Amino acid sequence: MGFLDGLMGNASEVDKNKLEREIKEILVDQEEVQSGYKVLRDSFIFTNKRLLLIDKQGMTGKKVEYHSIPYKSITHFSVETAGGFDLDSELKIWLSGTNEPIGKLFKKDSPIQEVQKTLANYVL
Repeated sequence: MGFLDGLMGNASEVDKNKLEREIKEILVDQEEVQSGYKVLRDSFIFTNKRLLLIDKQGMTGKKVEYHSIPYKSITHFSVETAGGFDLDSELKIWLSGTNEPIGKLFKKDSPIQEVQKTLANYVL
């Protein structure tokens, strides 16, 4: 992922083996990373058990918030693909008990359909 992509809020896919090594201390038994994406320093990771949102805070990024969302808490989601003049795709996820969705932007060439498929496999 390029630095400018991160500044613009675009997400890019990260190698799942690398992610698994980075978060191995918070994974439960038989939990495996399926895919993951980064936006600058923050990540959202799909495992076979939950969606993990990782928010690195502060100047150094040493303070980290791990937000675990069981797939059963996701009430619905939407994916908007990039168009001819619109260069970004967008993912929105609604959780039970909340009105506003979690939203992430993806570059035009990002695998947004894979994200949709991953969500569908775990939510439906």
